[in-house]
Amino acid sequence: MLLSMRYSRKSSSGTSRPFLSVSVVPNKTDTQYKIHSEPGLIRPQLPHHSLMVESTLKKARSTKDYASDPPGRETTLNSFERKMYQASMLISRIQSYQLVINIFLQNSISYGAMDLLFNNRMEFPFLYRTVPNDHSQYQGMIQLLNFFRWNWVGILTSNNESDRRGCEELKREIIRSGNCVAFIEAIPNVRDISWQESTRLTQIINMVYNSSANVVILYSTTSHLAVEFCIYAEWRKIVNKVWIISAATATSSLAKINIPGTIAACITFNGSLAFTIAKGEIPGFKDFLYNIHPSTFPEPSFLQLLWKHAFNCDPLSNLSKCTGQEMLSNLAHIQFDVDNFHLTYSLYTSVYVLAHALHNMYTAKSQTVGDIKLEFQPWQLNQYIKEVHFKIHDGHEVFFDDKGNVPAYFDIVNWILLPDGSIGSIKVGSFNQSAPGGKQLIVNQSAILWNPHFNQTPRSVCSESCVPGYRKILPPGKMGCCFDCVPCSDGEFSNTLDAENCVKCPEDQWPSEKKDQCLLRVVEFLSYDDPLGTVLASIAILFSIITAMIFGIFIKNRDTPVVRANNRDLSYILLISLILSFLCSMLFIGPAGRVTCLLRQVSFGIIFTIAVSSVLAKTITVLFAFKATKPSSRLNKWVGTRVSTYLVFICSLGEIVLCTTWLLISPPFPGYDTQSEKGKMILQCNEGSTTAFYSVIGYIGFLALLSFFVAFLVRKLPDNFNEAQHITFSMLLFCSVWVSFIPAYQSTKGKYMVAVEIFAILASNAGLLGCIFIPKCYIILLRPDLNTRDHLIGKKKTSKQS
Repeated sequence: MLLSMRYSRKSSSGTSRPFLSVSVVPNKTDTQYKIHSEPGLIRPQLPHHSLMVESTLKKARSTKDYASDPPGRETTLNSFERKMYQASMLISRIQSYQLVINIFLQNSISYGAMDLLFNNRMEFPFLYRTVPNDHSQYQGMIQLLNFFRWNWVGILTSNNESDRRGCEELKREIIRSGNCVAFIEAIPNVRDISWQESTRLTQIINMVYNSSANVVILYSTTSHLAVEFCIYAEWRKIVNKVWIISAATATSSLAKINIPGTIAACITFNGSLAFTIAKGEIPGFKDFLYNIHPSTFPEPSFLQLLWKHAFNCDPLSNLSKCTGQEMLSNLAHIQFDVDNFHLTYSLYTSVYVLAHALHNMYTAKSQTVGDIKLEFQPWQLNQYIKEVHFKIHDGHEVFFDDKGNVPAYFDIVNWILLPDGSIGSIKVGSFNQSAPGGKQLIVNQSAILWNPHFNQTPRSVCSESCVPGYRKILPPGKMGCCFDCVPCSDGEFSNTLDAENCVKCPEDQWPSEKKDQCLLRVVEFLSYDDPLGTVLASIAILFSIITAMIFGIFIKNRDTPVVRANNRDLSYILLISLILSFLCSMLFIGPAGRVTCLLRQVSFGIIFTIAVSSVLAKTITVLFAFKATKPSSRLNKWVGTRVSTYLVFICSLGEIVLCTTWLLISPPFPGYDTQSEKGKMILQCNEGSTTAFYSVIGYIGFLALLSFFVAFLVRKLPDNFNEAQHITFSMLLFCSVWVSFIPAYQSTKGKYMVAVEIFAILASNAGLLGCIFIPKCYIILLRPDLNTRDHLIGKKKTSKQS
């Protein structure tokens, strides 16, 4: 017999009777499973499919891929566990060796094959597994990488074709998850290595040592890859890496590592994390193993190899040194670990699956046929295996999905260097793929003992995280994990690590100095509390008071020759318009509102046009007055108060039409300027229509130029009270101010743009007031002797005689 498992249960009478027995019995013609049970559960003896286990093992022993021990080294892995592991390795090579006969017609339950090839239900419709497949292991590894924020990892594997294929799939999954693979290398077999391969292996070791990736995944479908690390001494220098070891490698590696001559070389794995097939408790199995002995075991040959390895004696040989007192319970835990049977537990689960399937089939057929002795073809059992759904005593739920896989469950263990120099493992977490999202991976960080090289949780990133206020950019030719960090642009922020893009702040907010949050902008406008606003308002009020005083002087001295000269009514209109013009500049100070924005430019334009029109009328009046003195002149009828008044009205009417059109089509409106100053929001009036705004200003400029031109023509006309020269200077000053205003207005922003316009209004008004009225006030107040008609006539005569 190749493999036998028997469990006994004591009856009420105290005798032991079989509860469940599974035997694999080789025949000349076929291989059968004999399944016996206590009455009422499962009785039939059923022909099973041709696994040909014995011939398969012989075939596997003759291949290089078979999982045997390193030549010349003793192992303490017990024979029972070795057989199970060999069987798992055997099943993982089904496709290569064609070891299963008529796979489409047979049922197979694997307890060790994890290869993704077996997910193909077209090729393997009757294959089921009680161990998780590799894809679930990939997802567990990726979640572990994400848990520790390790996005820069390397992968090492063996030269085995299946391992290479699995590594490529693992690499694709890692990249798909957003992480990056620094390198992927296949390690030559050190037990049969050539000079070229030895050179290549040294290069790989140096590359791993110098790599910036501090995490390396050791992936293989066999346990020998980890052992080869311990055999090849050059691996010892690599203590600056965290190793993540795949389940197939880790599940049986410790037993092979913890042997004399190998332990000391395995310090490189100190602090590693390993995925292992979840272990479970098998009731009574530990006592069963501790109590077995070749003298009482039904098949002593089954224990022969185990006794040779464990006690260095042959229980079946008369010449053996065995004393008969050898018991497995006497072995040290490191030699015979009965608490960590991973593959045994998977085999235990497989037996239960088969038992449940047979029981369900037996129950179903006995109800319909009525005969408890049933015969059936192996393929008929497939439906019952597929529908198996039960819980093992430890609470693990067992059922198969549409690809024949059970729910994926892995233990995550931490390999640590023990005081005696051996490598031990402690469970630090688990991965349950069937758990709800976010609860699949459980890791107890405080229980992990990292390699002493690390004084804190290791980091493995190609580029350090971009802190808030920065964003990632990917240089050409680099992987997504290797990026540069650049500050967010003006007006943008980022408040997360590794932000892909910066986000614009809302209009009323501005990024902080570190650009990691948005702060409310400071609303700014030219206010009366602002020193600049206070100065401009004070000047406007001062000049309006001075103008009002001059107006009062003119009213009081309205009958004097100086006031009456050059049209007294036009002087009144000009003085009133100057007072209003000075005061309207104060509309530009303070917060911009809907009404103030409508009044600002319109009131300024109309009032200022009246003032300039009055100056133009004064100039034309002087011209007409001197031209009308000629006997043949036809301008006599145009000399008078009405003509000048009409002229002011007509000129002002043009400005009124422009302003009305502006208000109807695109009126000014309040708005915020968020571009002029960082962190500030300027409350100002937008012109609405720039064309309309400059048309209003241009019309005033046109009248001013016309006044300047006419005044320049009459500047030398003889009259002691001729205002032409004064008007010429006032218009020259006026034009200079407004010509300078245009570029200054365009080049300033925010509240200073408003200040420029107020300054232009005050300066031009002051120019008119000073050049036209100050000389007259001087005569009225300081030189009243010149304010006489005789002085005017005497001056004329003097001029004619000369």
